[in-house]
Amino acid sequence: MQIKPYDSSHLDAVVRLSLRAWEPVFNSLKQVLNPDVYQVFYPDHWQASQQQAVEAICADKNASVWVAIAADTSENLDAGTIVGFTAVKLHPDDRMGEIYMIAVDPEFQGRGIGSALVQFALDRMREAGMAIAMVETAGDPGHAPARHTYEKAGFELFPVARYFKAL
Repeated sequence: MQIKPYDSSHLDAVVRLSLRAWEPVFNSLKQVLNPDVYQVFYPDHWQASQQQAVEAICADKNASVWVAIAADTSENLDAGTIVGFTAVKLHPDDRMGEIYMIAVDPEFQGRGIGSALVQFALDRMREAGMAIAMVETAGDPGHAPARHTYEKAGFELFPVARYFKAL
């Protein structure tokens, strides 16, 4: 696998893999959120809002985006297949790097791609002079694999309580 800078020719593949990767996450969110709150967050279905979010971060000049690409067929992957991506934002005033978005195609999960993308992002943050790294995720069952990946990389949980109420 190689990790390369994102370019606009990658957009369709990145959107498609992201939507596949996040389907279980949004199924989980639908189960744990109040249905009225969920509907307000995702009035046109979660896929539409997530596609817009991926497109926005990929176009954001203040973010750096990289793709994980299968380098050869030794791992039963077609060479050139985009199997994951990550987007990083730097906050120089706080000397903090943020893994803003990350996804691995479900067909290729469990092969260390997410961990490699996290490590790659951390290395880029260090090179940019950041002193700390941050990633945000949720506590529902659908986000458990993400939490495992972040904890394995040495991230420590900072508990935050966020409450929602439909009006």
